[in-house]
Amino acid sequence: MSTDPAAGPAAPAPGPLSRRGLLGRAGFGLGTLALADLLASEGLLANPAKPAFEKPFADLAPRRPALAPRATAMISLFMHGGPSHVDLVDPKPELSRLDGVDYGGEVAYSFVNRASKRLLGSPWTFAPAGAAGTEISELLPGLRSIADDICLVRSMHTGHNGHEVSIRYFHGGQPAVLGRPTVGSWLCYALGSESRDLPAYMVLTDPEGHPVDGVTNWSSGFMPPLFQGTVLRAREPRIPNLEPPGWLEGPLQARNLRFLGLLNARHRERHPGEADLEARIASYELAARMQLAATDALDVSRETEATHRLYGLDDPATREYGTRCLIARRLVERGVRFVQLFLGGQPWDNHSNLRETLPAICRRTDKPAAALVADLKARGLLDTTLVHWGGEIGRLPVTEGEGSGCGRDHNGQGFSIWMAGGGTKGGLAYGATDEVGHRAVSDVVTPNDWQATVLRLFGLDHESLVYRHGGVEQRLTSGRPARVVEPILA
Repeated sequence: MSTDPAAGPAAPAPGPLSRRGLLGRAGFGLGTLALADLLASEGLLANPAKPAFEKPFADLAPRRPALAPRATAMISLFMHGGPSHVDLVDPKPELSRLDGVDYGGEVAYSFVNRASKRLLGSPWTFAPAGAAGTEISELLPGLRSIADDICLVRSMHTGHNGHEVSIRYFHGGQPAVLGRPTVGSWLCYALGSESRDLPAYMVLTDPEGHPVDGVTNWSSGFMPPLFQGTVLRAREPRIPNLEPPGWLEGPLQARNLRFLGLLNARHRERHPGEADLEARIASYELAARMQLAATDALDVSRETEATHRLYGLDDPATREYGTRCLIARRLVERGVRFVQLFLGGQPWDNHSNLRETLPAICRRTDKPAAALVADLKARGLLDTTLVHWGGEIGRLPVTEGEGSGCGRDHNGQGFSIWMAGGGTKGGLAYGATDEVGHRAVSDVVTPNDWQATVLRLFGLDHESLVYRHGGVEQRLTSGRPARVVEPILA
């Protein structure tokens, strides 16, 4: 018995439980567990805040962002090679006026043997599009049709002219640094997945091969492999061996999967904390659930003829890219968090034959990209789906090479990208390059600024989103200045 008067009455000594007490306690415990499981399965059970010494998340359970999100999914149409902004979305009358005149500023060339300081005016015309009157080239009729839905950023700046260095800057947050998680990995790590039956991060590659820098474009870097992109094959079947053989279908397969699950669980208990093992087990379990979900998601034949025409599936020039854009829409409809489309090699790298190669890649991609935005909007999905279009660099305003076969060299000093939906401001042209389109001069946006803005649209703070690796707190924008570009937020 306590002698401290402030202590209150002593707790009664524990005694044997009555049957009613035992059932009450057990029932309450089972009810709590059942409720927790139900809430978790519905994505309503928030993960608790994790102390700094705890391990980072190593699962794809849905997680609530700390801030109010505008976007819940993202589709990135990455344009490897560096689209020529001065020929597409950043008109420069002064560049046309000075066509053939030597440029007075300093130029950093990637290919000095073909270099020139002669300015090259765009061979194509620009005209206002949409209610906002955004000037867009005749090469992009599809983009012109959705001008009021896009937020055009004309002041991108990497400060680097090379492809790989700038690709890694855009995807991983650090110029030239290999082994860092990409934007898609960070989003899936922070927010988990809205789908139990499809991967959270999916990559649609080109039949012509991987893009420049290969698989590092969708790497999870120092994060567990669970957060890396899952690649869909460029041709059918996009997922090999998805369907089981006939003799294994039905109850037999179900019993085998249950037994395999028991073995995996036992193995996981014996080897806790092994990220590769956990990711492999998770992938096997997901593969079984994907048999129905992926077959449905990838089957574009279920779409109407009008939808096929919208994406250009009736035209050989746009059929392939249009099919992938349509699949991307079907994936985000089904809860996939991040979808990225790549092109083989770097078809926007127009060092020569600009007058032929630039219209060709525009014909292939413009209509499907515009259709994706229009289709998402028509289905009520654009408000919560962020669409990104852009490459790692732009092109110089001076000519590379001579005559009709000339092109443009790399330019990381100033170029353009666009975004649509997901909380961005439609009908806006933000920032500017100089009078000939060489350098970003107002409202400059770096890849780190863009990343911080993307995270904010998903309800995440780029400073607070941390992954501890090697005893160091890593961020997508680690060690580099980054700001949320508030004026482009709706």
